[in-house]
Amino acid sequence: MSKMSDYLEAKVLDHVLGVAAYTMPGQVYLGLFTSDPADDDSGDEVAAGNGYARQAIDFNAASGDDPTFSTNDGQLLFTAAGADWGTISHFGLFDASSAGNLLIHGAFDEPKLIEDGDSFDVGDETITVTAA
Repeated sequence: MSKMSDYLEAKVLDHVLGVAAYTMPGQVYLGLFTSDPADDDSGDEVAAGNGYARQAIDFNAASGDDPTFSTNDGQLLFTAAGADWGTISHFGLFDASSAGNLLIHGAFDEPKLIEDGDSFDVGDETITVTAA
């Protein structure tokens, strides 16, 4: 199950209630974590370098009604690791390719150990973001 970050919850609430406008990012980026990013973005993202960088990710239009959800559109293949990344267990969706704000986070169904030379593959419709 995915969850919105504290940052995005506040932005959406302010926008819906007319307190402040929120402009959605033009592109969303997938980050890989070795621990739960949590709502406050306190998890351990794989360190930039050694072949790791966040990847631009696209999503299908929302569907379903209980809950409404969206899945990633297309496969993503991260570059082969130039050093051990650790066990990838969680993901974060960000509004920037580096730094930026965590928008949504969740856990992968099956954690995967990434060692030097391994790559990480995210299959089509592997990441599901729910509105519940």
